[in-house]
Amino acid sequence: QVQLVESGGGLVQPGGSLRLSCAASGIIFSAYATGWYRQAPGKQRELVASRSSGGTNYADSVKGRFTISGDNAKNTVYLQMNNLKPEDTAVYYCNAFGPRGGITMRNYWGQGTQVTVSS
Repeated sequence: QVQLVESGGGLVQPGGSLRLSCAASGIIFSAYATGWYRQAPGKQRELVASRSSGGTNYADSVKGRFTISGDNAKNTVYLQMNNLKPEDTAVYYCNAFGPRGGITMRNYWGQGTQVTVSS
């Protein structure tokens, strides 16, 4: 059974930082394209950052502030978020798509973690 478990969300003041973690079981993250999405109330889910063999990609709204990274030994993906703004408030979801070269591609999601940026 595949599970993606996010952690690290919370309440932070504007200008603050948070690091989200996504730990996987049942799959090897390094074999998948991974990403972080977010969904604010009343809005569609949007891609924030992604990571694959081709490199990393960021939404324009977070470029220069957010960094996606991974630790293969821990089978964990991170999202470092700096200089947070109120408009970053959302539920953040971890995603894994793959495996690379697989015959059947699968899309896995975590349960989400709330990030609230407010003074």
